[in-house]
Amino acid sequence: MNNPFLGLQDVPSFDVASKDIVDGGLSDVKFMSGDFGIEGGQDISPEVSWSGAPSDTKSFVVTLYDPDAPTGSGFWHWAVSNIPASVNELPQDAGNKDNSKLPSGAIQLPNDARAKKYIGAAPPKGHGVHHYFLTVWALDVETVDIPEDSTPAFLGFNMFGHVLARGVLNFEVEVK
Repeated sequence: MNNPFLGLQDVPSFDVASKDIVDGGLSDVKFMSGDFGIEGGQDISPEVSWSGAPSDTKSFVVTLYDPDAPTGSGFWHWAVSNIPASVNELPQDAGNKDNSKLPSGAIQLPNDARAKKYIGAAPPKGHGVHHYFLTVWALDVETVDIPEDSTPAFLGFNMFGHVLARGVLNFEVEVK
């Protein structure tokens, strides 16, 4: 399995959970990508909650990354920055394109498909198991000041040095 955290600073962890990710997998096909041809996929982001972040956290970032995508650089499915420190959950479908379920001040960046929304899992048929990393990053700054059309990779570059801790929820998907 590719480790997306190699080369990043070693930081403490905290708890991340989801009612929609069960036993290392998605609980329903609706969380997968209809946009990318998965039958029954609706590109609905799973609910995600977290606890135990450092008390000096000033904001959170939530990302979803698939390092196994056949691109040479993985695939960023979702990135939300500038989530206020008082928030500890994003509801199901917070990644919709109208941003109606995001907390005030949060910014949803374009994913690798360049859509400002959540794109569900969609490993190419027969490509094998893909490992997904739903990560909540606790930062020591209230905002990551980057353009709203920035890539998730650029977000990560600008977060470097500001990460106090991170919590990770892993799941796997395979399309046979």
